[in-house]
Amino acid sequence: MSNLVDVLRAVVGEQQVLTGTDAAPCLTDWRERYSGRALAVVRPGSTDEVAAVVRACAQAGVSIVPQGGNTGLCGGATPDDSGRAVVLSLQRLNRVRSMDLDNDTMEVEAGCVLQTVQEVAFDAGRLFALSLGSEGSCTIGGNLATNAGGTQVLRYGTMRELTLGLEVVTAQGDIWHGLRALRKDNTGYDLRDLFIGSEGTLGIITTATLKLHPLPVARCTALLALSSIENAIA
Repeated sequence: MSNLVDVLRAVVGEQQVLTGTDAAPCLTDWRERYSGRALAVVRPGSTDEVAAVVRACAQAGVSIVPQGGNTGLCGGATPDDSGRAVVLSLQRLNRVRSMDLDNDTMEVEAGCVLQTVQEVAFDAGRLFALSLGSEGSCTIGGNLATNAGGTQVLRYGTMRELTLGLEVVTAQGDIWHGLRALRKDNTGYDLRDLFIGSEGTLGIITTATLKLHPLPVARCTALLALSSIENAIA
């Protein structure tokens, strides 16, 4: 196992492979309900580095726990107690790569914080519609991995409806280049929607092409007091 840690350090740099107490913040969820141990926490800085890390772990037979903002409620980003897994943190993949206002799209890396994406879109006169309680710390990769819906899901849909294309590292360490920005794309299998919501079990999402919308021209908040669930459904 120590040989694998050395290989990972050669891939991402010694400072980006955390062990011991340095790794502790990534081994417990934010509510401190789930905790585990890991061989190391690895923080790649590019898709190519993610692919190299995955290949090294696959060759060593070591499992990987992908982690974004570590804001989940179910412990899915926390390793088990074996101490044999590698936590792959995507927080260094935090760039907004590009924006196409003619097509109302933006290309962002998986480690981008949701609020940052919202603010960049707003500054350009656009709306990225996903909004939820942890938007100041959750990441786009986690939003995609869980197919997040948020508070505006009835109007704008889940992340499947808000995403046009993906870049994904497969379990073998290959890179699937699916960063399309087409509104209508009926070529072949829809692998994009298969990866979205898979929680890292089919591959590690590294970049996404997201849909933008026009900013709302007005907002209205209403409070409805209902006496029963039956009345709410009606």
